[in-house]
Amino acid sequence: MTGEVEATMRDHLLRDDGQEDVLIATYARSTGNERTTALIKSVIFPREGERHVHGNASFTSGYVLRASTQARALGHGVVLLHSHPRGRGWQQLSNMDKETESEYERVARGITKMPLLGMTLGGRDISWSARFWFDRSGPTWAESVRSVSPKLAVTWNDELRRIPRVTRSQQRTVSSWGERTQASISRLRVLVVGSGSVGLDVAQRLAATGLATVGVMDYDAVETVNLDRMIGATRLDAALGRSKVKVAARLMKSSATAESFQVRLHELSITDPVGLSAALDYDVIFSCVDGPWPRAVLNAIAYADLIPVIDGGIALDTFPDGRMRNGIWRAHTLVPGSPCMVCLGQLVMGDISLDKGGLLDDPEYIAGAHRDAPSRQNVAALSASVSGALLAQFVSLTAHPGGRGIPAPLRYILSTHSLEHSSAKSGLHCPYENATASGDARTPIAEHREDWRTVVHERATKRSPFRLRALAAAEDFLQHTASRIIPVAPRG
Repeated sequence: MTGEVEATMRDHLLRDDGQEDVLIATYARSTGNERTTALIKSVIFPREGERHVHGNASFTSGYVLRASTQARALGHGVVLLHSHPRGRGWQQLSNMDKETESEYERVARGITKMPLLGMTLGGRDISWSARFWFDRSGPTWAESVRSVSPKLAVTWNDELRRIPRVTRSQQRTVSSWGERTQASISRLRVLVVGSGSVGLDVAQRLAATGLATVGVMDYDAVETVNLDRMIGATRLDAALGRSKVKVAARLMKSSATAESFQVRLHELSITDPVGLSAALDYDVIFSCVDGPWPRAVLNAIAYADLIPVIDGGIALDTFPDGRMRNGIWRAHTLVPGSPCMVCLGQLVMGDISLDKGGLLDDPEYIAGAHRDAPSRQNVAALSASVSGALLAQFVSLTAHPGGRGIPAPLRYILSTHSLEHSSAKSGLHCPYENATASGDARTPIAEHREDWRTVVHERATKRSPFRLRALAAAEDFLQHTASRIIPVAPRG
């Protein structure tokens, strides 16, 4: 849910007189490969006489019927919410609460054709819990409840997503923001889309921070021209034409400080429906891609599916004689209420169709349209500044230093050594902002394509010379052996 919706529901459920209260909302589905997320869409407040408050609180059947009918008209499901003013942490169901939700499950599902969602607010520490009712036999508990705003707040179901143990390697990390913040950040599932110079660095630092699950998505391979920026990639990687995600996985495993670290590899394109579905399983996404089309897909996910997207990039400029004129890098986080890439001027809608058609890489089209060719300049010394700017956005989003969340979009100008805060606001008719929490009803941007599948298939079936394969086998053996002999040490 958005932070705005969360505040609205919280203000109603936590009463000044300390009694419990009830509320009904509607939700839309966001469906990934492994995870289904219920996105809270609209709040339906009770009318006079539609709920009873008497220490405990209860719904009337008229309130549930009215809300279910309204939800069906919108194509949404129904959410029944109640509060435990003195509750703390993930709340379980009392027998009375279970009977109530079970009783109304058939009503809500019968009218909306979608499962009932139950939610409880614990008032002591503002913690939310949630469960789906697919039938009357019992609830299926959610793993977490996320409130998305400039400060990402997550309530975890500790039984389904256990707190990773702090290791000796994480002592200085934990001393920087405390065990409670570490327990939340380490459980986030974070996806890095694009494993080039910036994405590769971001992925390794997330692993070193102690995250238990990090995914990387890219279908390209390492080439010799990449080696001046992809720190950690080797000449052997380039000679073998290794996929970037496999190189990222090797480096992330070497950097990981979590006792049990899982890296998920996605040799996919985010512009394809299979890439989009994989991305919907994550809590936070880093956008480390350049093209307008993949950035448009990520821009849409940030609002339609309420998954914060941290985006940025670098542009270098040179004089006619080849000397450096300037460098600019940017970093911004896309969440509801903050300007999207289009409103920021970082994405031109007209370029999306050109990118889909491959015209932005076509020299004849570029010359005919009097456009500038895409800038290819980049240097490793400055890539670290971009990844550092993106990671600072991540820390602000998740650790809230000074009690504050993400800043306004930032732009650093190298020639004048100045850092600027953008004053850009969301456009009044921004199609991305207006699609907030639309989930599976989002405007389709991703398309099935064969070109990237051909690249992945040809790499998988390519046979490298024996000497290179022997070196690769020896490298894998050494890394595997080192991991077994020197495991991550738990905190003493």
